[in-house]
Amino acid sequence: MIKINYYHSLIFFNICILLSAFEFLRDNNHLIISLFLILSLGISHGALDHIKGKKLLRILNYRSNIIFYILYILIGVIVILLWLLFPKILLLTFLIIASYHFGKEDSEFISRRSNLDLLYLFKGSIVVTAPLLFHKNETLNIFNNLNFDISQSFFILNEYLYIFITISFLANFVISINKQIDVKSLLLMDFASIMLLNYFLSPILAFAIYFCFLHSIRHSFKLSNELNKNNFIKGLKEFLIKALPLTILTAFLFLISLFFIKNYYILDNAISKVIFIGLASLTFPHILLEYLIEKNE
Repeated sequence: MIKINYYHSLIFFNICILLSAFEFLRDNNHLIISLFLILSLGISHGALDHIKGKKLLRILNYRSNIIFYILYILIGVIVILLWLLFPKILLLTFLIIASYHFGKEDSEFISRRSNLDLLYLFKGSIVVTAPLLFHKNETLNIFNNLNFDISQSFFILNEYLYIFITISFLANFVISINKQIDVKSLLLMDFASIMLLNYFLSPILAFAIYFCFLHSIRHSFKLSNELNKNNFIKGLKEFLIKALPLTILTAFLFLISLFFIKNYYILDNAISKVIFIGLASLTFPHILLEYLIEKNE
């Protein structure tokens, strides 16, 4: 898996360099493209949660699978309701949890030691801090659209952002201590790729490309390997077949939500809300499920 992920990071790094050369990608948010990527490649990496849920129920000696579906959907609905009631608290919580999630799953093939949790948070925080550094006004506008105004916070001053990014950079080295050079090179390429994307592209497009082509694909590789440890290609094919139905269903629900929300907001703002609130409603139960399986296996 390290070899597969190394070549994946190398290809992704070169794609990021290539994308930075296209001038037209810098001049627009390309929200439609971002939404399409997230609804196809992005959400597919969580499309086997129903299988993991059944696995967790077996571990906990529950026979009825409907319990998992009810709780999973209920958590997602609660997240949406809480976001509407307490947007500042929910978005801040989401950014912290998402940073930890990105840092952990992007480097989970290296080590799954629990004492690295803080390092995972620092590593994944680059996804949040880089757009604030390179495109501060655009990023703050996105936060404002989500009812989260941090324009007066001292944390968004460039001096602090440079410190956060440096800590994220160093976290990669600490995570890869005593690991082979391929692992160190892989993490360095991932860090450089995220920086390149956020320097040259708009925040949402940069996030969509990272989320879909680095984070989601890497997690999909992990799931494919779990499905078939002896033949990665067969495992990948099995993953794609099993992930397709739930991916289509989730994408359909996102589009239905967009159809209603655009009646109250301009299209760009409606898409931003659907992307981030929708991802939050999926991320919280997804991370909780991963945590419970890890703790109970």
